[in-house]
Amino acid sequence: KAMPRLPKGARMEIIASHLEMVGLKDAIHKKPGQLSGGMKQRVALARALAIKPKLLLLDEPFGALDALTRSSLQVELMHICDLSHITVIMVTHDVDEALFLSDRVVMLKNGPASAIGEVLTVPFPRPRNLEEIIDHAKYHALRHEMIQFLYKQKQAQYLEAQAVTR
Repeated sequence: KAMPRLPKGARMEIIASHLEMVGLKDAIHKKPGQLSGGMKQRVALARALAIKPKLLLLDEPFGALDALTRSSLQVELMHICDLSHITVIMVTHDVDEALFLSDRVVMLKNGPASAIGEVLTVPFPRPRNLEEIIDHAKYHALRHEMIQFLYKQKQAQYLEAQAVTR
């Protein structure tokens, strides 16, 4: 049982407020099997936020979702974290997601002992609107820089594999 020291009424209040925060207040009595993938991600986010963390670690939180649901949840996450003043560290392989959600993008080098490759500062003010920043010249420059970094990492990985097979 989560938060066992709290009375049931207080726990239910926390559950209801956090489900409302992620747009699921009407789904409070649904069973997990009745939830879509997007709803399950929202529940996971509400659950993580219920303990009022100062730091939230997310590993590919939207990877398995369709584009529309992913976009909607990205906006919700950004809004919730901005309001709650939560620091988020998020692992993503999606360049556009990283640029939209991040203040800094830390790109890692390949290898079993990954190391920091480059750190980019994302200069767009908050709150962000994807339609506004996607047309910004700096957005395209940062996106290009990230893709070039990823391409170089892939190329280095390929060359290393070729050297091993010789």
